[in-house]
Amino acid sequence: MLYWALLFFIVAIVAGVFGFGGIASASAGIAQILFVIFLVLFVVALLFRLLRKV
Repeated sequence: MLYWALLFFIVAIVAGVFGFGGIASASAGIAQILFVIFLVLFVVALLFRLLRKV
């Protein structure tokens, strides 16, 4: 999932450089959403791992 967030971030940067504002903002929004989902799943996985060891 982090791969997809980085991919959409790169698409947003390239689109922004070439002047495609709508595509850039949409890609940046998707990248932000995927990154937040990745962080939430990462924290949940860490908590489960810590609770499982006890």
